[in-house]
Amino acid sequence: MIRYKSSRQLSISEFTMPFEAKLDENNRWVVLSKIVPWEEFARLYYKNFKSNRGAPTKDARLVLGVIIIKHIMKTDDRGVIEMIQENPYMQYFLGLEAFTYEQVMTPSLLVSIRKRIDLDVFESLTDNLITKGLKLKAGEKPEEVDSDTKDDDNDDDPGPHPGNKGKLQMDATVCDADIKYPTDLDLLNESRQKAEELIDELCLKLGIKDKPRTYRRVARKDFLNVSKMKRKPANILRQAIRKQINYLKRDIRNINKMLDTIRNKPIPFERRQLKYFFVIQHLLEQQETMYKKKTHQVEDRIVSIHQPHVRPIVRGKAKAKTEFGAKINISLLDGYARVDHFDWDAFNEGQDLQAQVERFRKLTGKYPELVQVDKIYLTRENRRFLKEKRIRYTGEPLGRKPAKEIKSRYQKRKERREAAERNQVEGKFGQGKRGYGLNDIRARLATTSNSWIGAVIFVMNLIRHMRDIPLSYFVSLLSKLMKVRNINIYPLKPQIKLCA
Repeated sequence: MIRYKSSRQLSISEFTMPFEAKLDENNRWVVLSKIVPWEEFARLYYKNFKSNRGAPTKDARLVLGVIIIKHIMKTDDRGVIEMIQENPYMQYFLGLEAFTYEQVMTPSLLVSIRKRIDLDVFESLTDNLITKGLKLKAGEKPEEVDSDTKDDDNDDDPGPHPGNKGKLQMDATVCDADIKYPTDLDLLNESRQKAEELIDELCLKLGIKDKPRTYRRVARKDFLNVSKMKRKPANILRQAIRKQINYLKRDIRNINKMLDTIRNKPIPFERRQLKYFFVIQHLLEQQETMYKKKTHQVEDRIVSIHQPHVRPIVRGKAKAKTEFGAKINISLLDGYARVDHFDWDAFNEGQDLQAQVERFRKLTGKYPELVQVDKIYLTRENRRFLKEKRIRYTGEPLGRKPAKEIKSRYQKRKERREAAERNQVEGKFGQGKRGYGLNDIRARLATTSNSWIGAVIFVMNLIRHMRDIPLSYFVSLLSKLMKVRNINIYPLKPQIKLCA
C-alpha cells in the first residue's frame, strides 16, 4: 500500500527542535533538500506498488534521502541510520517535521529498498537534473520535466539534422566488488568447507547418525601447509589443487548419495543452501577443466562462491592487471555522468559510441559538436558515423601521416586542449572511487550492486548540479562540502560568476 507525503515540507524555521534551538538556513543539507527531484523519484518508486493493498510503504522522500546521505557520508547501512538519528539537519533533509530520537527505519530495510530501485531509476533522475541544469545555463526558468512525455516525443525518427552543440566525453571503468582476491586453491578450499556444511545439515535433517567420511581435518591441513608458504612452487601448488579437487568431488558425491535416498520428498535445503550447492558444483567443473588443460582461463569463470555473478575483467591497469566487478561505460555531459552500458561480463566499449551519441541527441535535441574519446572508440565504422553526423572527434586520423602538414599555432593549441579535456571523465572516475566508494561495492546480489552503483553516480551528479543554481551562498556551501569530503569536485573557474 502506498503511503506518500508531498515534498512541500516546512520551512527550516518551522522545524521543531528540543530546547527551542534554531537551525541554520545555509546548512548544506537544507540547501541540498531544495535540489533533489523528490516528486520525480516518488513517481518512479511507487510505479510497482499497489495503492490499496499490502503494508504501508516508507515515504519515497525518506527512502531516497537515506540513500543520498549514505553515499555522501560514505558509510554502511547501520552507520547511516545512527548518523541520521543524531543529526537534526539530516532529519530535516528527509522531510521530517520535528527532531526525533527514534530510528527512521531498520538498517536491514535498505537491502529490500535496493532491490526495488534499479539503475534506470537513477538514470531518469540524472536526466531530470541535466535538463534543469541546461535550462539554468540558458537563462530559462527550470521546470519539472515529465519523463513520459519526453520519451514519447523522442521515440520518432529525428528527421532533418538537428545541428551540433556541446561536448561529449566517454570512457569505461570497473566498479570493483568487495570480494577476497580469488586464487584457485582458496576457491576450492571455500567450496569444500561449504560442502561439508551442507553434509552436516543433511545429516541433521535426515536423521543420519553415521556421517560419511569427509577427511575435513586432513583436507584443512593440506590446504594450510601450502597456503602458509611464502613462495609456492608450481608443482607443489598444482599438487595441492589436485588434492582439494578430489576432496570436493568426494563431498559432492556424498551429498548426491544422500539426496538419492529422498524420492518423493522435497530437497531439505533452503533456497540459499541450494544456490551454494549449484555454485560449488559449477566451480568444481571449471577447476577440473583448467587443471586438466593446464590453463587459468575458462568461460564465465567463478571468482567468488558468495557472489557468483562477479567476473574477472582484464584491464591492464598499473594498479592491477585484472579487476573483479561490474564494467560500466559512461558518457560525460557538462560534468554530468550517465551510465550507458552496465554488464558483469567484459565488453568492448567502442561498440557503444553510436548509441551514446544518439542518447545525447535524445536528451539535448542536438548532436554533440565534439566527441572526446580514446583510441578504442575510433573504429572505422564509428569514424564514418561521426563524419555523417558532422561531429568532430579527438584522435589521430587513419592512414599514413602526410609528409608536410602545416598547422597554425592556434590549431595546435586547440587540439592539445581538446585532447586534454578528456581527462575530465577520468577525474569523474577518481571522484567516484576515492570519494564515494565506487571501487568498493559492498552489495552481495547482482540487483543490489546495480542499485548501489546507480546511487553513487546520481549523488555525484547531485553535487555537480549545485554549480548551476544561481544563488550566491552556494559558492561558500560548495567549498565547505569539498573540505568535508576532502576531494576536489569541480573547482569554480575565476571567470564564472554566480549571481544572486
